Amino acid sequence: MDIIAKIAEELGIKKGQADAAVKLIDEGCTIPFIARYRKEATGALDDEVLRNLNDRLAYLRNLEEKKETVLASIEEQGKLTEELREQILAAETQVAVDDLYRPYRPKRRTRATVAKEKGLEPLANIIMLQMLKTPLMEEAAKYIDEEKGVESAEDALSGARDILAEYISDNAEYRTYIRDLTVKKGRLLSNAKDKEAESVYEMYYEFDDALSKVAGHRILAINRGEKEKFLTVKAEAPEEDIIRYLEKQMITDSQAETAQVLKEAAADAYERLIAPAIEREIRNDLTEKAEDGAIRVFGKNLQQLLMQPPIAGQVVLGWDPAFRTGCKLAVVDSTGRVLDTTVIYPTAPQNKVEEAKAVLKKLISKYHITLISLGNGTASRESEQIIVELLKEIPVTVQYIIVNEAGASVYSASKLATEEFPNFDVGQRSAASMARRLQDPLAELVKIDPKSIGVGQYQHDMNQKKLSEALGGVVEDCVNKVGVDLNTASAPLLEYISGISKAIAKNIVSYREENGKFTSRSQLLKVAKLGPKAYEQCAGFMRITGGKNPLDATGVHPESYAATKELLARLGYTLSDVSSRSVAGISKKISGYKKLAEELGIGELTLRDIVKELEKPARDPREDMPKPILRSDVLEMKDLTPGMVLKGTVRNVIDFGAFVDIGVHQDGLVHISQICDRYIKHPLEAVSVGDIVEVKVLSVDLKKQRIQLSMKQ
Repeated sequence: MDIIAKIAEELGIKKGQADAAVKLIDEGCTIPFIARYRKEATGALDDEVLRNLNDRLAYLRNLEEKKETVLASIEEQGKLTEELREQILAAETQVAVDDLYRPYRPKRRTRATVAKEKGLEPLANIIMLQMLKTPLMEEAAKYIDEEKGVESAEDALSGARDILAEYISDNAEYRTYIRDLTVKKGRLLSNAKDKEAESVYEMYYEFDDALSKVAGHRILAINRGEKEKFLTVKAEAPEEDIIRYLEKQMITDSQAETAQVLKEAAADAYERLIAPAIEREIRNDLTEKAEDGAIRVFGKNLQQLLMQPPIAGQVVLGWDPAFRTGCKLAVVDSTGRVLDTTVIYPTAPQNKVEEAKAVLKKLISKYHITLISLGNGTASRESEQIIVELLKEIPVTVQYIIVNEAGASVYSASKLATEEFPNFDVGQRSAASMARRLQDPLAELVKIDPKSIGVGQYQHDMNQKKLSEALGGVVEDCVNKVGVDLNTASAPLLEYISGISKAIAKNIVSYREENGKFTSRSQLLKVAKLGPKAYEQCAGFMRITGGKNPLDATGVHPESYAATKELLARLGYTLSDVSSRSVAGISKKISGYKKLAEELGIGELTLRDIVKELEKPARDPREDMPKPILRSDVLEMKDLTPGMVLKGTVRNVIDFGAFVDIGVHQDGLVHISQICDRYIKHPLEAVSVGDIVEVKVLSVDLKKQRIQLSMKQ
């Protein structure tokens, strides 16, 4: 197989683009580096296409290795024909290779193996070739051999049937046809084990849908219901059509005595050998596709969450709410440094509201707090009520925002949090995290396992390796899009930078602690274990503010510094103009990019990127994202009435809709049918996590704590 051509065709890109990307990957280049600094080579393939290309490359290379192993095994058995070799080499999936290898794979003892040991294979061949010269029972009687356990003609026929059934089952062409037909015409059925049992799976107690149409989120829900012993599940195949097909393939003379034996063998082959395996394969395939879809949605949600705009320049009070153990508070300055921590007890059972307000007033006055970041966990509603009362009593303007606590407890108890805050308890660490994830969501959320961030669905039921790799790729792309400040970035943030391993990230922080601030990117080459290749991959994503070279504060890669200096000189600028941000109109001075790029000895796409960087040095792409809604008053679920129109923030997007935070602790659901007036296949076509949207309340169920919303105008 021409892997490059295959990938290019699948992804809808040119073969040259795929070839260049594969070469760069094989050279050890990372996806963010290729996407940002090797646009000329790949024709500007973005990180999403490059990650898909990388996944397919790994799959197809594994497939080629598998083919070699299978061919070697069959050849060793002396059974490899030219036709079989060609079929294996032409196979495009691992399932197709498995089907072709099935007859030659070393088997444990089967009924057919036993029958062959009894010498019944010639009888099976006579029946299969339908070449009887004597009556069937008379022919079968020739194989009676009491020593081998064949005591009658019926015994001989039964053994021959077993051999025929295995032959039918091992035929790759038959299996492919049956699999395709089952997917096309089959149905997925689920039923309750106990119809009286209450569970979240009640809508699947009598479920029936076409295998070809069943939605991914339903497959994952049914799988979980089956795992939790609420449901029995079956992939129902068009059995009559399949048996008819097998009979047609096997029987050439329907009047012959052999026809009945072949019919019985076909039915046995399907029911005993093919059907269970095909059902397993189809359900595995459906699950894998559903998981891939869920991982894609999770990845998109995670990307939107990580790219939330930071709230800069504010002193934030992080508030981790609780009842019995009290609410933990942490004051964090505009650089993310924790200034103070304390515990207040305004909630049940202590209810020390006035005492808590006095502490809060002192903190606000002492540190000039302008924003309160309240976690949405237990006692959040009660804490919010106290915050709103407090804001009405103080003379200064302070706002609050409710942040998603997902993953805070995981972070607070982690080794990383212990290293970061050795003298804090888990509550104080969590409060600090509440504040910081508002100030710089990306820098804070990279410290948490992406699976625990709370923007996915069924993440605990999935292939954990595949999920971790996909989400790790999303985090890596986000961190590299934004870039990091080399002098303030934590080790967990640095390790997501292109070319930087966990060990190197720690070495960078150690170097900084021992030698003071970095003043140039080239100093990275002095960091232990960071060689020229890692430097090439990471340098462009590292930022140094106020360093020796103003270009170190931009996304311009050091390999392009000479060309950039020449460009500035040609257009009448100096490096100090970059520092003072006086290069804003540089693009208007360029008449022909292609000619100028040739003269500078760089590619046109690279030149355009350099100009963009010079016009807005160290521009943060998160600035374009919608800003979070800051609140100063409380709204409760009982205050909601149908028809009310509110502004909210999209918290999670799933296959059947989006959950929107409208400030009442319980997120409301906008069903996919209520997202917009046009038809959409998936909510992600219209909304993303972090979007600020206007919603209308459709219904409120206080008992079930459910809010139905609409985004339709």
